Amino acid sequence: MLTIVFRAIIIYVVVLFLYRIMGKRQLGEMQPFELVLTLIIADLATIPMAEVSVPVLHGIIPLLTLVVLHFVLALLCKFSEKFSQFVSGKPVIVINPKGIDYKALKNLDISVDDVFEALRGSGYFKIEQVQYAIMETNGKMSVLPKSDFAPLTVQDMKLKVEKSTLPINIISEGKLSKENLKVAKLDELTVSNILKKAGAKRVKDVLLLTVDKAGEVYVQKYHQKYQTMKVKPLGEVEE
Repeated sequence: MLTIVFRAIIIYVVVLFLYRIMGKRQLGEMQPFELVLTLIIADLATIPMAEVSVPVLHGIIPLLTLVVLHFVLALLCKFSEKFSQFVSGKPVIVINPKGIDYKALKNLDISVDDVFEALRGSGYFKIEQVQYAIMETNGKMSVLPKSDFAPLTVQDMKLKVEKSTLPINIISEGKLSKENLKVAKLDELTVSNILKKAGAKRVKDVLLLTVDKAGEVYVQKYHQKYQTMKVKPLGEVEE
């Protein structure tokens, strides 16, 4: 029994390592050859786990071989457009200004219902709202709406806005990050003032506290609505 447990742990660690070096793509973002390799790796990994008669090394070697194959294919796709199209295919326009391209649907072996489902997933419910729709090689559909139906942007409104900045987690689930405190250029006294203003007595009472470079603070206590406020680096809390 212990042998099976140890074998399972070893294979799990190896597969986890392999997926880490292969990248973080989700299943819906994988190219066909990546999806095939993922399925085969998952299948191969179960054999040395369950079959004690199969040496662990005999299970690891095929897995390593497939990962090497993955990198070779990815490299060839990078340097050869023809090879990339052969392995992964190429994007296909399924909707153009004239409407649905039926020939493209037949080549892709998809139905009109499939097109509508993909459009709804992109937030469009009518064909006449779409200028172009392209079926990507990973199976997802990219939609270019007509100008009348395109989302309104700040640029369209000709408004000046401050540049967005990433928030820094200062407190997460009741734990203070001293490393992030330095990154945010805050001290514990400032955090204490923020907590006091938010009505929190202790760091443990806070679910999340973040601050960005603009000094915008988000603080939320457990089971309560969040609050926002302004803070100066190493200064006093402002409303």
